This record gives sequence, C-alpha cells and structure tokens, in this order.
Amino acid sequence: MARLGVNIDHVATLRQARGAVYPEPVTAAGIAEMAGADQITVHLRGDRRHILDRDLELLVRTVQTRLNVEMATTEEMISVVGGVGPQQATLVPERPDEITTEGGLDVVRHADEVERATIALRERGIAVSVFIDPDPAQVERSAALGLTHLEFNTAAYAETRDEAVASAELARLQRAIAAATSRDLHVAAGHGLHYHNVQPLAADPAVEEFNIGHAIVARAVFSGLAEAVREMKRLVG
Repeated sequence: MARLGVNIDHVATLRQARGAVYPEPVTAAGIAEMAGADQITVHLRGDRRHILDRDLELLVRTVQTRLNVEMATTEEMISVVGGVGPQQATLVPERPDEITTEGGLDVVRHADEVERATIALRERGIAVSVFIDPDPAQVERSAALGLTHLEFNTAAYAETRDEAVASAELARLQRAIAAATSRDLHVAAGHGLHYHNVQPLAADPAVEEFNIGHAIVARAVFSGLAEAVREMKRLVG
C-alpha cells in the first residue's frame, strides 16, 4: 500500500494572500494526519511565498507521522532545514518567478550541488530524496551519487488533456520507475496528480509514496479537508 503525503503549501497560500494568521498550516497537518495521511509535505521556498520558517519549526514539533520538506540546494535552505531537522528533505529546483515547481532537478548538471546538500543534510540525520524528471540519465546519476530515494515529476503526464500524450508519458514514467527499482531505489511520485489521474500510477506497486497538495486543498473547499484526504488515500492505497 502506497503512502500518501499531503502537501499543505496552499493552506499557507490562502493565509498569505491576506496577510492573516489563518488558515493555520499546523492545524491542516493535524486534520490530514487524523484523516489518514502518512506524511506531511511542505516546500520552504527562498521567497517564503507560503510556508514560513515558523511553520516549519512548529510542524517539526507537532507532526505525528513524518515531515518531508521540499527545498532548493542553497546554503540558506541547508542551514534552515538542517537546523530544524525534519525526517526527510526532498531537493527540488526553484526559480523566483515560477508559479510552482517547473520540471525536475537536473541531477546530471547539478551533481556537485546535490551531493553537497545530501551530505550536509545526512550529517544532521535527515533522509534525502531528489525530485527528478522520469529520465534514465537522471536515475543513473542519482544512484551514482548514493541517493536511495527518488520522487518522479509527474507533471507531463498529469497536466495534459491529450489522451495519447498522457499514455506516452505514463509509459515513460513506468520505464523510469522500473529503472529506479532495478537499482534498489525507493520511488515516490508527485506534481499535478489529482483524483482523476492518480489511479494508473497507484496501480504500480513500485511507487511507494505519493505527494499531492493542490488537488486535495482544492477538493477541501467543497468537501472539507478530512474527507478530501480520506478520498485520496483510498485512491492511492
């Protein structure tokens, strides 16, 4: 049964849109856990557009399952995330002007940065994963760097409305997943997945974890957060 990581970034986005003190991401994390989430995921961005340092500090103290922090490979993020000590950090690319993460981290091109961040975080007892595109070269380089966990970027599959493209991208993901598992790497998936496209990937027992945020928070507007989490948990489990 795959684990469900609930990304609560967009709860913080709602708060920051008005500069208010609500909705509280820590409360959202607790509700998600009570509804069956196996992990809470947040992205601490350099511009702090949603999750703030205080959120991270509180989540480390209150999350009862597992906290996964998405982060760039910058010295600032290594210092901040390493200082609070979540169970896992997932290294992601980051550009200041992007709406959301665009593409996976190019581990081939940025191998030195990835290795430096991985060593620094592991020294602080933090497990490290890397968010990559489903590309064999990225899988191979990640394995060569000693990484044990990968998260595949599912955006190309999840965000298209063309059935032929979706089918081709699903096949591409499945090939990458097979390449990763052949190297004994643990596989997660995320980005753009929602209630109508997650099941084909959830049918693959090699995918151990799904990190899903926007779809769950959007569904919560109509059905409530607990029910939105329970429904997604049923689909991935």
